[in-house]
Amino acid sequence: MIRKPITVDFEKYPDVLLPYFNGADTYDSSCSPFAKVVFIDKNEGFYLKMAEKGTLKREADMISFFASKGLSKNVVEYISADRDYMLTERVLGEDCTYYKYIDEPKRLCDTIAVLLRQLHETDFSGCPIQNHTKLYFDTVDENYKAGVFDSSYIDESLKRLNADDAYKYLRERKDAFENNVLLHGDYCLPNIMLDDFKFSGFIDVGNGGVGDRHIDLFWGAWTLNFNLKTDIYRERFFDAYGRDKVDNEKIRLVSVIECFG
Repeated sequence: MIRKPITVDFEKYPDVLLPYFNGADTYDSSCSPFAKVVFIDKNEGFYLKMAEKGTLKREADMISFFASKGLSKNVVEYISADRDYMLTERVLGEDCTYYKYIDEPKRLCDTIAVLLRQLHETDFSGCPIQNHTKLYFDTVDENYKAGVFDSSYIDESLKRLNADDAYKYLRERKDAFENNVLLHGDYCLPNIMLDDFKFSGFIDVGNGGVGDRHIDLFWGAWTLNFNLKTDIYRERFFDAYGRDKVDNEKIRLVSVIECFG
C-alpha cells in the first residue's frame, strides 16, 4: 500500500478524530481521485478515509457488517459533516499484490478462490444491502444515459457490441441475476489482506451486498490477469472455487455490465 509521510493540519478534522492523531506519524495512502486516505500509525494502526458528504455511508455499513462476521476490522468512527469521514482499524498483513504472494501465483490463485467460496457461503442475514442487483443495474441505466462505455472489460466473444447493443443485451438478460450470496463487490488482489498466506480480512467492501456470485467471480479472474500479467490462471481459479457454481454465460454478462462503470 502507498504510504507517503504527511503533516496533518488538525483544524481540518472533526474534534472527535483528534485523539487518534496525537503522537502518531501520518501518511497519505490515497489511491483514488474520489477519496483521500490517511494512515495513522498508532497502536495497530488506523485508516481515515474522506470523501464527498454522504458517499461513504454504504461502505461504513458494509464494513461494519463484514466485521461482525470476522471478515474485516471495525469502523471506529463515521462522521458526515462538511464531508464524510470514516475511521477504521487497520487490517493486519499485506494485500495480495505483495511480492511474497505474487511470487507464488498458483498458491495465490487457489487461496483467493477458496476465500471467495467461503465468503459466498457466509450467512448474509442482516446485511444492509439486500438487493445488490437493483443497485448494480441502476448504475448501468445511469451511466448508459451519461454516455459511459468502456469496452475494455467486455468478453472477447462480445467485442462486436457497441454501447447501444450492449445495453439491449443486458436488459434482455437482467432477470438472470440472483441475490443469493454475500458479495465483496470489488474482489481484486489489492482488497484481499493476507498474513503469510493466512486470511486477515477484506477491505474496500463499499460495493458489496447480497447479490450474484458471478460479479465477484468476474473480478477474481480479471485481477489475476491484470496483476499477474497473464490469463493462464483463469480456469484454475474457477476450478479452485468450484465449477459447480460457475456459469460462464453469467460471467460474460458481468463483463458487459462493467463496461458501463
